Amino acid sequence: MNFKSTPLEGLIIVEPKVFHDDRGFFFESYNKDEFEKNGIHVDFLQDNQSLSNKGVLRGLHFQHAPFEQGKLVRVSQGAVLDVTVDIRKNSKTLGTCFAIELNAVEHRMLWIPAGFAHGFVTLEDQTVFLYKCTNLYHKASEGGIRYDDPDLAIPWNEKKPIVSDKDLQLMTWKHYVSLK
Repeated sequence: MNFKSTPLEGLIIVEPKVFHDDRGFFFESYNKDEFEKNGIHVDFLQDNQSLSNKGVLRGLHFQHAPFEQGKLVRVSQGAVLDVTVDIRKNSKTLGTCFAIELNAVEHRMLWIPAGFAHGFVTLEDQTVFLYKCTNLYHKASEGGIRYDDPDLAIPWNEKKPIVSDKDLQLMTWKHYVSLK
């Protein structure tokens, strides 16, 4: 596996070594020893999977303390534009966004530590998105920031995304920053 840093501290692109032959391919999508050698010391407690058609936008989601989640995300079918926003109040990059295409051809993954809001928009029909999470889902701690907040100005490149009613009710960036 190849681990590449990003401009946001702790956010890591993970490129697995993929073995191809006439039968198809094989790769390790997670190896605890490899992650620990690269400074990522976590225990995953929950795996999630979603299926979405082209143009579906999910996010920007997070969980409040003490139920924050780190996530290892990847696509097993299709493609997404994956977006994270640094929501760590003491971070030099607070409010900074990072976007990367994750797809089933390149097999790249993204390690998102706790302290980031996360979302994605699907680029293809029948996209399967996988999340490994470091904490269990905790409904009372869920939070989120509107995907279309003008203060974040995220370039989703989707003119009319399909967004859930729940995600349309998420808070603004200014509201999040005003929270203690």
